[in-house]
Amino acid sequence: MTDRWRAVFDTNVYVAFALSRNPNSPTRELIRRLENREYILLACEAIADEVVEKLLERNAPAESLIQLLTALEELAEWVATPPETIVPLLPDPDDDVLLACAVQGRATHLVTYDPHFDLPGGQYAGVRILKPLDFLRLLRGASA
Repeated sequence: MTDRWRAVFDTNVYVAFALSRNPNSPTRELIRRLENREYILLACEAIADEVVEKLLERNAPAESLIQLLTALEELAEWVATPPETIVPLLPDPDDDVLLACAVQGRATHLVTYDPHFDLPGGQYAGVRILKPLDFLRLLRGASA
């Protein structure tokens, strides 16, 4: 694959990474593949803020929090998501921010565990919505 996929991760994917004790968990592999630059992770300030908030609420290990924030800072492509570009669509306004970041950043995939994203056709504005394991399977297939 010459063009790397562009993905937005829902906060729940970051939380799963930070709280996982399994070094071979799918979310940990996703971060390793990000560090190997197998795809482009898109982020915006609102997502980063929510990630920190949720991880602090759950007393996530400091090492995981630092690793995530470092990966975001060093590896993510930052997207400016002005509030006026966010169209209310889902029950949780934080979810609308993810869609806005994905559309604004020209994402190919939005990766989430959240059932609110079970939209008709499994996509929104051309962005495929996948569970982390399904996105990981795509990455594994692309790197084979």
